[in-house]
Amino acid sequence: MTDATVSITAMGRRAEGLAMHEGHPLFVPLSLPGEELRVAIEGERGSIRDILAASPQRVAPFCPHYGRCGGCQLQHWQEAPYRAWKAGLVDSALAAKGIDKNVSGLIDAHGAGRRRVSIHARRRDGVATAGFMAARSHDLLDLDRCPVLVPALAPAFDVARTLAARLGDSDVALTATASGLDVSVKAERKIVTAEMPKLAGLARELDLARLSVNGEVVVMPRVPLVQMGKAMVPIPPVSFLQATAAGEDVLGTLVCDGLGKAKSVADLFSGCGPFTFRIAERARVRAFDSDRPAIAALIAAQRTASGLKPVSAEARDLFRAPLVASELKDYDTVVFDPPRAGAEAQAKQLARSQVKTVIAVSCDPVTLARDAAILVGGGYALEAVTAVDQFKWTAHVETVAIFRR
Repeated sequence: MTDATVSITAMGRRAEGLAMHEGHPLFVPLSLPGEELRVAIEGERGSIRDILAASPQRVAPFCPHYGRCGGCQLQHWQEAPYRAWKAGLVDSALAAKGIDKNVSGLIDAHGAGRRRVSIHARRRDGVATAGFMAARSHDLLDLDRCPVLVPALAPAFDVARTLAARLGDSDVALTATASGLDVSVKAERKIVTAEMPKLAGLARELDLARLSVNGEVVVMPRVPLVQMGKAMVPIPPVSFLQATAAGEDVLGTLVCDGLGKAKSVADLFSGCGPFTFRIAERARVRAFDSDRPAIAALIAAQRTASGLKPVSAEARDLFRAPLVASELKDYDTVVFDPPRAGAEAQAKQLARSQVKTVIAVSCDPVTLARDAAILVGGGYALEAVTAVDQFKWTAHVETVAIFRR
């Protein structure tokens, strides 16, 4: 490890300041463009030893754990330049694929905070700790609270510690639902059947809506419900959910605003239906997803929802079996919201189709740009792009892009 004085020239796409040292790029966490720093260098990364000249855009972070915790990367940056940088992540990804279209804006969708969290819990010498991993480390930072979570998740760290005291080293996923906390534990050791009654009693003491351990539901005093449009959805354990309720609302509104006069819509990578049920207020919709429990939850919610156009659903792996052109002729609009890997195979089929409108929702600007280039190459025009910030103070950004032929 060596020390050097460097100047930060830009913010990298992973939320680390970029400098040049001896002709090579150097990435420095917790730095800002325009700063002069004394750093310790190890490989292609530098850690700040001293700020020789601070940026006027530097502000005090609001979290007492910031800098040690690996959760947030940009609480030290003023709002305006932070927002411009985050919108620029989408612009630069599109430009790299030859698409000349800038985002119309960045919508703040942090809302009341994140409604789901994954916590690492450990037990050593009879003492349980729970929290997040320290930045760039495998060390566990024991926490009592996290200010970016919704108030309903305030007990999350105590719940994780209590469960670790019983189960040992575990990863604990918690979701705030309308029915209470839905908790799913991945324990390192095998849980025997004889332990289940005590675990069920512990879940009731903690007032959990549901407790699952290693993929098995231990007890469910209340069905965990999440509102999606006009439907109350009984979400499965560890089901995908947008990070914030505000984020889901904003993304859903952008999707529906792009529907125009659509009458028949395919909702691809639908999950439990956050967009499906909003779309169904305007048009007939068929949902597709490889997650069978999510599709089952969507169908169950559809049975009790009212005031909607017809909703149907199918379990299907769209990576291996995308909807082909002959199937897509049944729809005038297609919405897709894939995982970070994007929807390359499906985009290729859409490019061969006659579907009038495609609405792409993405959590990765790079794979969005790749898929957008496929659609544009197939004759679509990129009409609008909007960035959404529900993972605030991080490098993650959501995007909604509308394509038409």
